[in-house]
Parts: sequence; structure tokens; C-alpha cells
Amino acid sequence: MTEFRVIETPDAYEEAVALLAAGEGPVAVDAERASGFKYSQRAYLIQMFRRGAGTFLFDPTTIPDFSGLQAAVRAEEWVLHAASQDLACLREVGLDPTKIFDTELAARLLGMPRVGLASVVEDLLGITLAKEHSAADWSTRPLPDSWLTYAALDVELLVDVRDGLAQRLVDAEKQTLAEEEFAAVLAKEAKTPAAEPWRRLSGIHSIRHGRNLAVARALWVARDARASELDVAPGRLIPDTAIVAAARVLPRTKRALADLKEFNGRASRSELDRWWTAIETGLADEDLPAVRVASDAPPPPRSWAARHPEADARLRLAKAAVAEVAESMQMPVENLLTPDYLRRVAWRPPEDVSAVGIGEALLALGARMWQVDAIAQRIADAFVEAAQSLEDASATGS
Repeated sequence: MTEFRVIETPDAYEEAVALLAAGEGPVAVDAERASGFKYSQRAYLIQMFRRGAGTFLFDPTTIPDFSGLQAAVRAEEWVLHAASQDLACLREVGLDPTKIFDTELAARLLGMPRVGLASVVEDLLGITLAKEHSAADWSTRPLPDSWLTYAALDVELLVDVRDGLAQRLVDAEKQTLAEEEFAAVLAKEAKTPAAEPWRRLSGIHSIRHGRNLAVARALWVARDARASELDVAPGRLIPDTAIVAAARVLPRTKRALADLKEFNGRASRSELDRWWTAIETGLADEDLPAVRVASDAPPPPRSWAARHPEADARLRLAKAAVAEVAESMQMPVENLLTPDYLRRVAWRPPEDVSAVGIGEALLALGARMWQVDAIAQRIADAFVEAAQSLEDASATGS
């Protein structure tokens, strides 16, 4: 039977902090949110385990200040699974590590076929974890005992998993590169909010006219404001598909909107006045959104062969080279090098296409030094080969 303590009172919190501070070794940490249910991405449960201390489930809705816990464990290594998913909500309550071990990322670097926590636990420890509550509404109060047990198990085994993965990293001579990757995750800044977040609507790319986009924008703004007010996930009011359907049709009356079958969702009719007001706003808006938005990203690679054969040749040969290195290092290609970095360098290569020049370009994009050491020369060679093959083809054609 899994043993844990639910921390909901000041006295229990102080005792838990003292026990964790007196524990030994790394601190396993996890957080549960209510994604898909709530507007915010706040943590509704924070789990910690440390050898010699035990497992503690902190309820952030009843604990106003985590500074004592932060001071007690800040200097220790924190073990998280898919740390990038939890760091933001942990930082929101004042919990911020100085060093991490990411078990999911370690599993990727080791080339493990399945990297979900349950799969990694089974691989290393031979224990089967049930994941039936991973998508639950963790804002629920009181939390069911079965949910709490599930949450406790997520951290109770994490330090053992960390130790097993750490040994495998040493055996594979990947310890140093893993440390670089963990540090990069920890140092990565939060994404800057999009200037036009409504453009992330699923299916928005099918809309080709400014007036329709203005209606989509107005509906998105109305939905977002209401979702924030109610602290509910926007899609639980009306889904993206409903917004895009209304924007495509441009209903001219409230009745026409109500009769639109594709305009669905829990609040599609109960708050019809709100959505109709938004549509009226979009229909009357004189500041129409641009149909195409300027971007510094390269065009889709599928168009390169016909329009940009030099870039296409560079990308094809470089992708093959990177894939070969990834296979030799037994890790996914995307962990060896972010695909977008390769596309950008192939699209607009540096003046110096030597390994040094390619490496500098990749570092500027955000690649780590171990990645540059592993593939910069291979990419440089691929670019030279691409140029030569095009030159040979041109000479043959003439």
C-alpha cells in the first residue's frame, strides 16, 4: 500500500518541509493541473518524494506560500518526468529548482522505444503503473483516494527510475550530453505570448478572406474573455470548429447562427447573445486582419524542390546525414537536432559553410554544443555535396 501525506494545513506543511529538508538525495517532483477543464494552467496538486522523508501531496489551493519548501529543497536535484510540462506551474507558486534530472528526456536520449512514465517504470523496475487518472480534473475537491494514490505513485518510484537511467547514461557515455539537455530545459525562457493568439484556432488556415478572419477573431476574443472570467477551458464553451464554421458562413442574423448545426458546444446556445454580439463586431470591424502574416520561418519544404532546388538539395542530404548520426547514437533525430534548426540553416546557410560556420549558426538558433560537435561537420559536408551535385547536373544538362 502506497503511503503518503496530504498537506492542507499550516502545521502539516511545516512538518512536511522539515522532513523533506532532512531527507537524503534527490527530490522527486510532479504536479497535476486541470488542463482541458480550467482556463488557467495552475497546479492543483504538487507531489514530492525524498528518501528518508516520504511522499507528500501538497494542495496549492490551501497553501498560500511555498517559500519555506523552496528554501528547504531548492539546492537539491529535482527529478521530474517531462519537466518542461511542469516547470511553469511550479514556478507560478514559487517552486523553482536549480538542477534537474528529467527522466522522460533521459529515456529519449537513451533511445528507449517508449518514454511515458508508466513505460519507463515498467522497463527499469518491472512495475506496472495504472495511468487512468492522468487526464482527470484535478481541481476537483475533495480529491478521490484513488486519484491521490495515483499521484503519489508518480513520485514514489521516480528516484529509483532516475538512478537506473543515470547508470544507463553513464554506460552509453551520454551523461555529459544529458546534463547539457537538462540545463537547457531549466534555462529555457517561457514563450512570449503570440501577438495574435486567435490565429492558433484549429482550422483557421482554411479561411482566406479578411472579413471572415475578423469574425473568427471577434469570436475568439469573446470566448477567451468568458473562459477567463469563469476559469474554464475555452473549448468547453464552444470548440474551435464552431468558431471557424461561423466565420466561414458569416451568418447575418442571430437566428441564422442558432440554426447553424456546426456552431455547437456547451455554451453555443445558452450564451448565444454573447456570440452574436461578437459576430456583429467582426462584421462591422474596419481593421481587417491580414490574410497572410509575415514570418521569418522558411516556407514548407514540400515547395522547395520546384522553386528552391539548392535549398531542397541541402535539406535532403543534411537530413539523411543527421538521421544516420542519430541512428549511430541510438536516439531520436529530433533529440539530436531540432528539425526547425536544420530547415532554417538549409534555407539560409551561413556564408561560411564549414563545420565552424554551421556550428555557429546552429548555436545561435539554440542548439547545444554536444549537438554541434556531433553533426556540424556532417551538415557542412552535406551542403558541399548538394552544391556539387547541382553543379554536376547543370554541366550534364548543358
